[in-house]
Amino acid sequence: MNTFGSNFKLTTFGESHGAAIGGVIDGCPAGVTIDEAFIGQELKRRREGDTPSAQTTSRKEADNIEWLSGIFQGKTLGTPIAFMVRNNDCRSADYEALKNCFRPGHADYTYQEKYGYRDHRGGGRASGRETVARVIAGAIAKQLLKDQGISFHSSVNEFLVTCTILGIPAGVGEPIFDRLNAHLAFAQLSIPSAMSFTMGETPSSWQLTDFADQWNDHGKGDTLTRTNHCGGIQGGISNGMPIIFHVGFHRPVTQPDGMICRNEDASLQHVAPHGRHDADHSSRLPVIVESMAALTIADLINLKNNR
Repeated sequence: MNTFGSNFKLTTFGESHGAAIGGVIDGCPAGVTIDEAFIGQELKRRREGDTPSAQTTSRKEADNIEWLSGIFQGKTLGTPIAFMVRNNDCRSADYEALKNCFRPGHADYTYQEKYGYRDHRGGGRASGRETVARVIAGAIAKQLLKDQGISFHSSVNEFLVTCTILGIPAGVGEPIFDRLNAHLAFAQLSIPSAMSFTMGETPSSWQLTDFADQWNDHGKGDTLTRTNHCGGIQGGISNGMPIIFHVGFHRPVTQPDGMICRNEDASLQHVAPHGRHDADHSSRLPVIVESMAALTIADLINLKNNR
């Protein structure tokens, strides 16, 4: 599936070394002002990280957006919003050695087994380059939700991102199978290299012997309960407290001194990595986590308001 959401939908397209990365947003209401400077800032966070370092890839893309439909004079029309970002700094020849072999820890083998054919350049569709479209759509979702008083904040500790969502009213989400936390987990675990998802004040809140959040005695609001061990969701439904979750990611698997790859004939060989890769992508992750959270909430807020 290349489409996320039921009411506020995003379909993405493109490969790492293809002509462009892009997307189509369906379900965005008309009249939303598009702040292109804000979208540019979000893309810069994805490109350089919140704390830029020399450990991110040396591939430099300007990430200039071409708006194809759905926006007129800076406002959304309510029709599908189509956009694309052209890939300009590709070195596809760097990946020729991987044409007939599979790297460990990558999706080379699984894509080949599923489709019988794959784009070996830069990881193709499995590359983190695809998240450009998620960040653009997430930035639009953030602007939509900002008008409803909802905001997203995140921090990263090595390879574990903590995200806090403020302003979610009580009653968002459904019980049983369509729980709000299940939707958030589904969205976050779709991010390349995501490995774990937990709810609560800390990643280990589930280990508490006294998990119950005791009531405060002065009504609803941000201080509804004295603690927030549950992370703002009970029974799959928001309770009005800040929503807090944590997403763990694995480290980049491409090693600078080369990898033992598996050939199509099942033999093994050492392959030196000639492509450009992140040595540490942790600082680039928060904006992607926020973007997927914003897309999730925009989808469910629309669902709630349409009832």
